[in-house]
Parts: sequence; structure tokens; C-alpha cells
Amino acid sequence: MDIIQPDLSHAGGITENKKILSMAEAFDVAAAPHCPLGPIALAACLQVDATCHNAFIQEQSLGIHYNQGSDLLDYLKDDSVFKYKDGYVDIPNRPGLGIEINEEHVREMAGKGHNWRNPVWRHKDNSVAEW
Repeated sequence: MDIIQPDLSHAGGITENKKILSMAEAFDVAAAPHCPLGPIALAACLQVDATCHNAFIQEQSLGIHYNQGSDLLDYLKDDSVFKYKDGYVDIPNRPGLGIEINEEHVREMAGKGHNWRNPVWRHKDNSVAEW
């Protein structure tokens, strides 16, 4: 195994992921933490990344197709905290995880709910691949 990709939101949070990355480091395995769930998860991943020598890249989903209508940055009071420059983002250095959530936007989006579904993939013969 060359790279692990634990998901902070599903694998036990900050402490558990720090343990996972540290164990991987002991075996010379690189880490690319998985982070599709939002700005809180991204901020937490960046904090863990800053403490792990084997974290070599951080996945994020800013501007990705399934965020159409409401991007992750919309949930922040100050979206400049995740401003990328030359492919890099600074580790947030404000109190807590370094971000401040726009709670009004969270309430608005919670009222709307979501209707995201896995895409339906079709084979050349037009049969459907069920996942």
C-alpha cells in the first residue's frame, strides 16, 4: 500500500485520523485524507495534515459538480480562509478549526434539504449499471 485516504468525517474525527495517519507514517505510507463533506471537515483535515509528515495532498470539493446551487464556501462567513494560491491553501489559524460558519445559510439550506443521488451509469448497449 502506498497511499491511504481516511475520511475524517467517517473514521472517528480528528484524534482517530491523527492516529491512522501516524500509524501509516510508521510504515512509510503516504496519506491523502478524503474530504467531501464540507468546510468543517476540510478545516479539520487541514489541521491534521499540519501535524503529519506523511500527509502529501488534501482532497477537497470546492466548486465540484455536486455542489451546484450551494458551494462549500457559502457556508462560511469569510470564504477567504480557503483561498488557494498556486495550488496551496494556508492552514486556518483562527480560533478553533480556523473557520466561522454562516449559520443563517445552514438554516436556509436545511430547510430546502437535498436530492443528491448517485449517477446512473449506462453501458454501450444502454443497459444500466446498478451500484
